[in-house]
Amino acid sequence: MTHPTKAIYKMLLTDYIRISNIAIEDMLFDEQDLLKSMDKIEQIDFHSELEHLGVKFWCYNAGHVLGAAMFMVEIAGVKVLYTGDFSRQEDRHLMAAEIPELCPDVLVVESTYGVQIHEPRKERESRFCGTIHNIVRRGGRCLIPVFALGRAQELLLILDEYWSSHSEDLKNVPIYYASTLGKKCMAVFQTYTSMMNEKIRRQATISNPFVFSYIQELTSIEEFVDSGPCVVMASPGMLQSGLSRQLFELWCQSKKNGVMIPGYCVEGTLAKTILSEPPDVQTMDGRTVPLNLSIHYISFSAHSDFAGTSTFIDKLSPPNVILVHGEKNEMTRLQQALLNRYEGKKIEILTPKNCQTVRLQFRGQKTAKAVGVIASGGPEHLAKMSGLLVQKDYQYTLVDPSELHTYTKLQTTTISQSLSVPYDNDWDTLVYQLSLMFEEVTPITEEDKTGVQVHDTIQVTRASANHVTLYWVSNPVNDLISDSIVAIIFQISHNPASFQVEKQKSKEENEQQKLTLIERHLVAHFGNDSVVRNQENRTITITFDGTEAIYKLDTKSTECGDEQLKEQLEELMKFIHGAVFPIKERQDKNESESKKL
Repeated sequence: MTHPTKAIYKMLLTDYIRISNIAIEDMLFDEQDLLKSMDKIEQIDFHSELEHLGVKFWCYNAGHVLGAAMFMVEIAGVKVLYTGDFSRQEDRHLMAAEIPELCPDVLVVESTYGVQIHEPRKERESRFCGTIHNIVRRGGRCLIPVFALGRAQELLLILDEYWSSHSEDLKNVPIYYASTLGKKCMAVFQTYTSMMNEKIRRQATISNPFVFSYIQELTSIEEFVDSGPCVVMASPGMLQSGLSRQLFELWCQSKKNGVMIPGYCVEGTLAKTILSEPPDVQTMDGRTVPLNLSIHYISFSAHSDFAGTSTFIDKLSPPNVILVHGEKNEMTRLQQALLNRYEGKKIEILTPKNCQTVRLQFRGQKTAKAVGVIASGGPEHLAKMSGLLVQKDYQYTLVDPSELHTYTKLQTTTISQSLSVPYDNDWDTLVYQLSLMFEEVTPITEEDKTGVQVHDTIQVTRASANHVTLYWVSNPVNDLISDSIVAIIFQISHNPASFQVEKQKSKEENEQQKLTLIERHLVAHFGNDSVVRNQENRTITITFDGTEAIYKLDTKSTECGDEQLKEQLEELMKFIHGAVFPIKERQDKNESESKKL
């Protein structure tokens, strides 16, 4: 909440608890709940940015009442502006709603007044003061039902200034402000003049603009002496009950008197009913009395009208507009008017019902921030970068594995696994079957241990006559190899007769077989005449457009005088190695990454 809102919040809800006429068990909250909630409120200044779980938000002045704010919320790069109640027209004490400097992807905007246009402020104030002057001039009483917050303070400023400039005629006509809550709120207005418009700020350097010369406080109807012309500003604004309703029933039968409705009226309230000027009204005690006083409606509502809303949308140019806070007919008319205004433009205007879900699709561009050694060289156009992509909330960071603990709260660790598998068959049979499956199966040289090392990563030992134990450092490849070894052990145990030890190929024969496989891949790519194998040196010569290149099996490297051909061959050999030595290639890559960690 903004600072003034928090101050007013407690006053409003305390007053709600006080005047509630429902059973305690039916109340949504009591005074203790309200006091507990105060500690949970975090105050925010206009334009200051806060972030929670990756969701960013900041607020702008809404121009509706003191402290009212529009909130911009950013989630994963998508910006949503929620105006709440707002006004683009500056009045006696408030600034107009701000125009955010950023264009939102979604604008959620009020539609209270639909396509209606407010009367210009000066004309409205002149008509307001002139009408009240006429009522008291004819000897009548003028009732102005208002809410305790917002418009009441605006109207008090107008009336006090008008009485001051017409003191000869009006100095003996009292103006009463009858609202206990309004009196409490007035202290907030007197405190936060720095958040109001320039005129109020200038006046505040001389005297407090909310200390009035012609306004008197009225706390109850019992204190009121009804002896002649007067003006009473009383709450509530809809005339449902309270002091404003009491005074209305007291004065409604006299033609001298008048009532001034200064703002929006909700359907079903007495304030809305009397605007149609019915011949009589029903009092709170059930009596029907004639309605003879004059009825006047001059809107000082601080809700945006069509002109304010449409120009606000013009300047922001959001692709999606959601209309809320309005009666169905007003919202529909506003929607159609906006569709006509933006015909041919890519803009969607929605009018969802209460509790209706609105689904919008966005293609947000994901951006990762490079940190540490990855970013040390500075950015290069189209340069390839590698590292770990870490996501936290809606933010991405590219970090070198060795610096993971420095720039994130993540830590690296090593998981060593040991697995004991039942096996009571011949050891040589198992070793032979493993050599058929895997390229590298080497004996363990330790004297007190019988076992083999598979690809230098999985240690398989004869723990006892009935068990084999596997040891390995866990990673996706090693886990897959260990699963394969366990499967071979189970197959031998299930049907040992079908697994016989055959004559094993020599290392030389294995190397020649690998060379043959590589040769076949190269022949398929370059043709039979362009590929020549040298058995003795374990090399393959490739001739392409008169240029020779030599591949060496021992070092898995390529030599060529033509850099372009060499680069092409090295890329090709990566794929061939992946096919001929799939496990070894993957392990080499894992070992390289592990060294960095």
